[in-house]
Amino acid sequence: MSRLVTVAHGTRVVAGNQIAADLTAQASALLGIPATTSYVELCSPLVADVLASSPVPTVVVPLLLSTGFHVKVDIPEALRGSRGPAALTRPLGPDPVLAAVQKRRLLAAGARPGGPVVMVAAGSNDPDAVPDLALAQRHLAAVWGGPVLVATVSGAGRSVEDAVAEASLYGDVAVSTYLLSPGFFSRKVATLATDAGARWVSEVLGADPAIAALVADRYREAVSALRIAA
Repeated sequence: MSRLVTVAHGTRVVAGNQIAADLTAQASALLGIPATTSYVELCSPLVADVLASSPVPTVVVPLLLSTGFHVKVDIPEALRGSRGPAALTRPLGPDPVLAAVQKRRLLAAGARPGGPVVMVAAGSNDPDAVPDLALAQRHLAAVWGGPVLVATVSGAGRSVEDAVAEASLYGDVAVSTYLLSPGFFSRKVATLATDAGARWVSEVLGADPAIAALVADRYREAVSALRIAA
């Protein structure tokens, strides 16, 4: 039997790390297999340590919303040190499932369907993250039915202030927090969005059951494609 290992970025905020643990527990129950939560940094256990701890075949699912340094460098390096066979899936995002969760978070915050939205991501200097965010933007626009602009807190990309200013031409602005867990970046998004004049700011995606099902789907894709015994 193979196991599931999820890997999140990691944060010093306990509630942020708990989101990863909750998603992993839900996915484990859906799949009926053992699962372990791991992190890239700032929290234990580290993914490299988890992979080196057991010879059991493992599918690693990054709990990340786009590609970037962690997906392309850090996590593959950890896999090379795995004690047993291991397969790495694509990250959670972009995906229509995440857009559906974003819509629910926006509605819960009070935003009006079809109104202007600024989707704010953490950001990356990796050029491959740009098309990922553009696709996430299209997914959200499709389910929201209104204009969606993209901004980032760090790395390459448009500033939150500029995006909110442009979006405000279409009406009161809602900000969709395109982050999985609370922490430094979510606090930064809320502050920047409020200071820029956004009327509504959504909560992070969190440990939504739909995202847990997406984690399970990523696992199944890897097992099917690579024929790792489930």
